[in-house]
Amino acid sequence: MGKEIISTPNAPAAQGSYSQAVKAGGLVYVSGQIPIDNATGSLVTEGVHKETRVVIDNLEAVLKAAGSGLNKVVKLGVFLKNIDDIKFINEVLKERFAELPARTTVQVSRLPKDVSVEIDAIAVL
Repeated sequence: MGKEIISTPNAPAAQGSYSQAVKAGGLVYVSGQIPIDNATGSLVTEGVHKETRVVIDNLEAVLKAAGSGLNKVVKLGVFLKNIDDIKFINEVLKERFAELPARTTVQVSRLPKDVSVEIDAIAVL
């Protein structure tokens, strides 16, 4: 089984030693996205609703570059600074996904750049 590294200028560049996504075996694995505005490179800190929308926009850009899309996401991993923010995450996910994917949600002690939310995804091609 071969793999293909996915990279797009339409989403923030990887901030470390990882790829934006990898395609393998009919799936695309998207690395965790944080609320960085791709146009400005600035961190979005206007509340969890807005931050989550930016994260989903970034996921969508990477998925598109891989030949997939939000409608093909089968699994999300949601990492939160404060688990009580899950209600805001749920609202945004219901806005953006016609069919909600499977999901894992965990509270973590710290995320990159001290953001409130990070989300990764697995989608079919």
